Amino acid sequence: MAEPEFTATGVRIARGLRSLTRAGRVRIREGRLELLTSYGSEIDSAPVRTVRASRPWLGPDGRARADLNGTRYLLTLGDRDPSPGEPGPPAAHRFIEAVREASERGG
Repeated sequence: MAEPEFTATGVRIARGLRSLTRAGRVRIREGRLELLTSYGSEIDSAPVRTVRASRPWLGPDGRARADLNGTRYLLTLGDRDPSPGEPGPPAAHRFIEAVREASERGG
């Protein structure tokens, strides 16, 4: 099995005003974006080339918007860097860049 290209844990995933999970996971692996609950159940997934990821107009830096299969999700990602001790961009920015890079690779 291939290693994930992007993984974030402890993600709040919401659809509209409804929170689906407060400790979910977002993963890009093998050309697919997966939104998972904290227990690993799939909320939604789609080929990364069909996903639109962006930053909301308003709100803190730790948020990203993802459109999958015609459904808009609001993701609140923590600012923790996966490599302790090394500075990096906020997790939402890393997520948006990971989606962009994976879709450019033909994912």
